[in-house]
Amino acid sequence: MDPESAQIIINLMAALVAGSIIGLERSYHGRPAGFRTHALVCLASSLLMLVTVHQSKWLTGIPLEAVRTDPTRMAQGIMTGIGFLGAGVIFKEGLSVRGLTTAASIWITAAIGILMGIGFYLPAIFATLVTIATLSLFRLIESGLPSHFYAHHFVRFDRDKVMSEMELRQFLERHGFKVANMSHILSDDGAQFEYRMVIWTIDPKRLSELSSALRDMSTVRAFRISPTGD
Repeated sequence: MDPESAQIIINLMAALVAGSIIGLERSYHGRPAGFRTHALVCLASSLLMLVTVHQSKWLTGIPLEAVRTDPTRMAQGIMTGIGFLGAGVIFKEGLSVRGLTTAASIWITAAIGILMGIGFYLPAIFATLVTIATLSLFRLIESGLPSHFYAHHFVRFDRDKVMSEMELRQFLERHGFKVANMSHILSDDGAQFEYRMVIWTIDPKRLSELSSALRDMSTVRAFRISPTGD
C-alpha cells in the first residue's frame, strides 16, 4: 500500500473512532441518534472531503490544471446536508422542544469528520475531547446550577365547584410555584371548567408534592403536570 492510500485509511479510521466516541455518549443517555448515527455521519463527512483532497485518485485522464475545485464548497455542502439530519431528531411536544443537544452533537460530529478527512488531526482530536466534555461533564455542572423548572399544567373542575383563579394561584404559590400564563376553558357540554397554564419553580421536588396535593382535593376532576425539558 502506497503512503497516500495508507493516509486515506488512517483519516477514515480516525473519523470513525471520533464519531463513535461521541455517539456512545448519546446512546448511553438513550438518544435515538446515537452510536451508529454519529459514527456514520463522521465517516461520511471524512469520505466526502477526501474526494476533494485526493482528486488525483479519481480525475484520471484529465490534467489537474484544467480542473479547479474549492474544498470549502464541499464542506459547506456537507454542513447543509447535516442540517436535514439534525432537524430529524428535533421534535416539539406542546411548548417543549427536545433533541436540540443531539442535533448539535450531529453537527459538530460532521465538522470533526471534515477535519479528519483533510488530515487536520490536532483540532479534530481536541474538538472530540471538548465535545465529550460538553455532553458529559457540562451535564453535571448544569444540573447543579440554580434554574427555573417549567411544567405545563391543567386542572379540571365541575362547573359548579370551580376554584377561582385567585384561589388557584394562591394554592400554587403555597406549594412553591409561580404561574407564567393561564387560560380558561369551558367544555362543550358546559359541565366542566378547566385551567391551563405554564408553571415554574426552583425546586423540581415540588412537582410531586403538588401532584399529591391535587390528588387529595375532592373537587378536582382531572389534572396533568408535564415538565418541559431538552
